[in-house]
Amino acid sequence: MPDRKDYYDVLGVAREASEKDIKSAYRKLAMKYHPDQSKAADAEERFKEISEAYAVLSDLDKRRQYDQFGHAGIDSTYTQEDLFRGINFEDLLRGFGVGSESIFDLIFGGARRRGPVPGRDLRYELELTLEQAASGLETTIDIPRMEVCTTCGGSGAKPGTSPVKCGNCGGSGQVTRTQSTPFGRIMTSTTCGKCGGRGEIITVPCQDCAGSGRVRRTRKISVKVPPGVDDGQHLRLRGQGEASPSGGPPGDLYVFINILPHPHFQRVESDLLLEVPVSFTQAALGTEVEVPTLNGRASLRVPSGTQSGTVFRLRGKGMPRLHGMGSGDLHVKVNLKVPTVLTDRQREILESLAVEFGEEKPAENKEKDKSLIDKIVDEVKSVVH
Repeated sequence: MPDRKDYYDVLGVAREASEKDIKSAYRKLAMKYHPDQSKAADAEERFKEISEAYAVLSDLDKRRQYDQFGHAGIDSTYTQEDLFRGINFEDLLRGFGVGSESIFDLIFGGARRRGPVPGRDLRYELELTLEQAASGLETTIDIPRMEVCTTCGGSGAKPGTSPVKCGNCGGSGQVTRTQSTPFGRIMTSTTCGKCGGRGEIITVPCQDCAGSGRVRRTRKISVKVPPGVDDGQHLRLRGQGEASPSGGPPGDLYVFINILPHPHFQRVESDLLLEVPVSFTQAALGTEVEVPTLNGRASLRVPSGTQSGTVFRLRGKGMPRLHGMGSGDLHVKVNLKVPTVLTDRQREILESLAVEFGEEKPAENKEKDKSLIDKIVDEVKSVVH
């Protein structure tokens, strides 16, 4: 029997990886190798492998035992069922069209399936501007999905006819096989290959859905986005996913929010950051400037002697917090704007001002720098010789 791969290598994470890193790595690999998503020949085996690795490394006790004893410590302590107990695969892969039942089917050969399979969840990416995220909006999106065929009512049979019970599984949708091994008799249940788990056979299929009981349609669905949503958050629309292929409940639709970059504002949770340029005279003498906000313009007082990089806060001028719990703040960073080109008159004034402040003239600075460099060169020569 070939050596089993190290769980950390399977997920592609370091041994000191955090719980968040392990979860992120699993999600990426699970979506890559789930047989419903991948066409790779070894997709199913790879998926089982990464799911087992996640089951161990996501649990503190199992991970501690694995780090100390390796695979032997896990195999001698946990059954296959124990290994995956308590893991919410549905939550892990929410919004990717993969349900927890299909995962357990892959791992346990369908033994855990009970009743009709629910429809697939769907994912939709909704792009918003920062202003739209701040105000919230109601919009309509087009969702292509599998729906129950209205002609046959989802039965798959031509109107006027009825499906018949599958003779291979007796209508249960599952086929149980018994295998004798040196350790005793092992029973495994798998989905019936003849009826696909439906328990019925369509003798005269419906012409509109070709006997599947479902047809693909594009639906317009209304979405209400609350004010204050952040990038990466999602809305769950229950029952707006695909129809079940076997009479189960429909899946859900997950609308993921993608907020477009803003030309002026940076967002940190409910606060906004803004950089504003001011001239030397404005910073030195003090001034009042207008700054943009998400709701128009606001006045900002810059006191005399303000240094470049100083940050001022405008309370309540940031993003609204979800569920109406006030708003964040707008943080305005003042950057000193230095002119790149000076007229002779401007240069003369600045040089006079430098003298007034007790600073040396540029020519004097150059002479001092030259003297210092000559001194350093002489010291180096004396050491060398």
